[in-house]
Amino acid sequence: MKRPAAVYNPAAGLLRTEQFQIAYATNDMDRARGLFEQRYGIGAFKRLEGPLPSGGHIHVELAWVGNTLYELLTAEGPGSDLYVGRLPAGEFSVRHHHLGFLVHSDEEWSSLLSEIERRDWELLSKSSNPGFMQSCFVDAPELGHYLEYLFPEPAGLAFFESVPCN
Repeated sequence: MKRPAAVYNPAAGLLRTEQFQIAYATNDMDRARGLFEQRYGIGAFKRLEGPLPSGGHIHVELAWVGNTLYELLTAEGPGSDLYVGRLPAGEFSVRHHHLGFLVHSDEEWSSLLSEIERRDWELLSKSSNPGFMQSCFVDAPELGHYLEYLFPEPAGLAFFESVPCN
């Protein structure tokens, strides 16, 4: 199949950025990993976890399949609502959470932030980890999920390259 050449321009719309990730939120990481391994054939993940800025805790599992990065995420405590607030209470669940987009340059990052402001998108979070990565979450209520934008620096790129392939 011949596909059109990729041309990315977030100033022309938030979906005009390179999509590379699909993320799912869960309320039971062990059970979700088992589901992805047994039912969907994705068993090798890289774990990432740590504190949330508001005091809660986040746990992420990442796995490559081809050129798509799959992410499973869960969180608890203060600041976790962005990650697990849309999950049903009291039952095991895995739900589509966001599409992830890769930003390649300072110019593309600036264009993206300008487009978010110009179109009055709801910017749910924005973070900067110097030397590693800048990121932000935007709500896309019409689509039923979030959009995440990641602008990795060399250490961030190396981290993504260390995620196992399935």
